[in-house]
Amino acid sequence: MPELCANDIYSLEFTVPNIQPFQGLRYNLAQIGSLSDVVAPPYDVISPEQQDALYAKHPNNVVRLILNKMNPDDDEQNNRYTRSARELKEWKENGVLIKEAQPSIYVYHQIFTAQGKEYVRKGFMCGCEAVPFGEGMVFPHELTMSGPKLDRLMLTTKCKTNFSQIFGLYPDPEKEVQTILEEAIVGMTPLEATEPDGVIDRMWVVDDPEVVSKVVALMGPKPIFIADGHHRYETACNYRKQLAQQGELTSDHPANSVLMVCVAMEDPGLIVLPTHRLFRNVPAFSQAELMEKLGGYFRVTTVGEGIHNAHKAWALIEMQNDQGTMALYSAKDGKWNLIQLTDSGREKMAEVAADHHPEWRELGVAILHSLVIDTLLGLKGHEKPKYVHDVSEVEACLKNGEETFPLAALVMPATVQQIQDLSMLRERMPAKSTYFYPKLITGFVFKPLE
Repeated sequence: MPELCANDIYSLEFTVPNIQPFQGLRYNLAQIGSLSDVVAPPYDVISPEQQDALYAKHPNNVVRLILNKMNPDDDEQNNRYTRSARELKEWKENGVLIKEAQPSIYVYHQIFTAQGKEYVRKGFMCGCEAVPFGEGMVFPHELTMSGPKLDRLMLTTKCKTNFSQIFGLYPDPEKEVQTILEEAIVGMTPLEATEPDGVIDRMWVVDDPEVVSKVVALMGPKPIFIADGHHRYETACNYRKQLAQQGELTSDHPANSVLMVCVAMEDPGLIVLPTHRLFRNVPAFSQAELMEKLGGYFRVTTVGEGIHNAHKAWALIEMQNDQGTMALYSAKDGKWNLIQLTDSGREKMAEVAADHHPEWRELGVAILHSLVIDTLLGLKGHEKPKYVHDVSEVEACLKNGEETFPLAALVMPATVQQIQDLSMLRERMPAKSTYFYPKLITGFVFKPLE
């Protein structure tokens, strides 16, 4: 793998992402009442129970577009995708959805509480040119799977609409872009929705051509790093390619760009939460066995006995603030163990992950999976773990007895800087390396592709 310094990115020859306003498709409040009743989380985090609840909440809830229910008698002519398309058509014809009069940029705030503190994450929605990864300055950090991309492509082909936003990060140390937009919305009343967990979403429509032009110009040379929505971004590229192969893609076709929320990497409301792991169907280790297997490469110390010591273990990890420090729960003897990577461990990590850049080998989740789980504990090929984001969830899962987890791991999240550096190095992080909280809401504005 060729070496590439992250700081050299601006000197490379890439197609810069073309940011542009668009005429959004939005809910008609006179018809639906409250936006809170029709918005939904992204499709890929909606459980069957949540799907049922959203169906019951409002007949025009966006879940009927992004995740229509499957029926036993579905066929090529009548299925979840054709039903979504039919719902969309009827809602437009009946005035439930109305199109923006002018091309616009949509300022988007999320007000939320995390770890006992209130935050406001600020960004804006726009169209971003869908350039395949590796050909432009839109960078991924996670691997994608074919199944979700096929699913989203079928939905896009039938509905010809972007329903859910890609979550993109861009560098802006002076916060120039968001400052312009914040000044533009002074005195304007936002659209607002409150999510079940208390997150407040607000959106303002900005159609002033001068403001829009300034934002487009400032964003022009900036790289964009995908924080969430890799499958949807690649789907947009695949749909664009599909139209080109069919001879339907023109230079001004709306499918040239995809719906994206852009948030500055320096935004104080940008929070990355950890994703902890609970492992199923693996051998149970005692603390002594863990020390025997890891001792040459990690300092292993006892945090305490009992599931409740998860919080104590996490507090120690946060205090260390080091990607090489994590905690393992050994169900065999009920102990939490703090493990800290040593110099010998770093040498071993360099050996087992020699095909990755040094920056990748410093990532906590990479150390956990490549060195600890796959190599030292010999669990390569293990079943996909259960992922949770809060230490209390870890404790609850270990206590409830419905599932058995012989091993659990608390691990630091990747930082925004690591995401930028590894993305520019063309590295893909292990699964669930990042969790940007909160998720973007779906239902404020859609981007037509015809």
